[in-house]
Amino acid sequence: MGDKRPSPGVRVNRAHEPSYAGGPTFSKLRLVLEPSGLAGVDVAIVGAPTDETTSYRPGARFGPRAIRTADYGGGSPPSDHHMDLGLDPYTVLSVVDYGDVPVRPADALYNRDRIRETVGEIVAAGAVPVVLGGDHAIAYPDVSAVAEALRPATVGIVHFDAHADDAEDVWEVRYSHGTPLRYLVEEGWVRGEHVVQIGLRGYWPFPEEFAWARERGLRWFRMDVVEDRGIGPVIEETLEMLARCDHLFLSVDIDVVDPSAAPGTGTPEPGGMTARQLLRAVRRLAAARGFAGMEVVEVSPPYDVAEITARLAHRVVLEALSGLALHRTGRAPAPEDPTPSAASG
Repeated sequence: MGDKRPSPGVRVNRAHEPSYAGGPTFSKLRLVLEPSGLAGVDVAIVGAPTDETTSYRPGARFGPRAIRTADYGGGSPPSDHHMDLGLDPYTVLSVVDYGDVPVRPADALYNRDRIRETVGEIVAAGAVPVVLGGDHAIAYPDVSAVAEALRPATVGIVHFDAHADDAEDVWEVRYSHGTPLRYLVEEGWVRGEHVVQIGLRGYWPFPEEFAWARERGLRWFRMDVVEDRGIGPVIEETLEMLARCDHLFLSVDIDVVDPSAAPGTGTPEPGGMTARQLLRAVRRLAAARGFAGMEVVEVSPPYDVAEITARLAHRVVLEALSGLALHRTGRAPAPEDPTPSAASG
């Protein structure tokens, strides 16, 4: 049959490289590194490789790179047909990879400000930011940048997490990965009653943090409640709770999922959601309301096993993009179910 490799001097089309070859952008998306490149873009994915405020296992600074490469697709433009929704998000949405926020090792406050500036650039261009963390301290600059850009419209947060992240400080550090919800509320970026937390469990927060949350009007579904009611009813109730918010921000800490399915995280807590529950929840929220911003945080590759945590985080983003695409089309899902044959009728 002969050798089918290109002859010397023949120009090879690199537009259809597999995911493991070429530049490591999210789903092989076009890379944009300047605000001018965001014109006409619907969604910009950006990395925030910082974990200076991690209080237990470090490594989330390596999360953005791991999430980007945890894909088995390829080709340019990317193609990811969602069989449950019946669409390809990349044919509905213009999505780019905006690279990484310029960070400085060991300088948490510098990184916080650079994240806020970068997310602000995306929102100012009319695009939706999707931020790949990094530890959960990035929620403060992420959400505050979106809220400031959209004022006077209101922003509600759906917060998936094993932990409430509303401490006054963590080891006397105020702007930590365990405190962003408190300061987003106390500084007026979001209202307490516009925050819904899903998946809380374990042994923190303490009664004083819950007392603060009740006083400010936050609402939450402990993991036992999610298990008893089912993720579908919990998401429908969440949508009702936030019906009066103008926009949603989706904050997903990967430790909301049980460590058996997401071991690569900084503060694992047994007894969490299944991967399937999280994917369904994010898809439903995005399809029902869309979202003005999103983050996926606390993916720590040094503790991952066979890339399963990074792969789940990648799919969380892809589910959100698919749901947002469906929301933008304004139509019902068209799942890829078998069509009955005429003989069977």
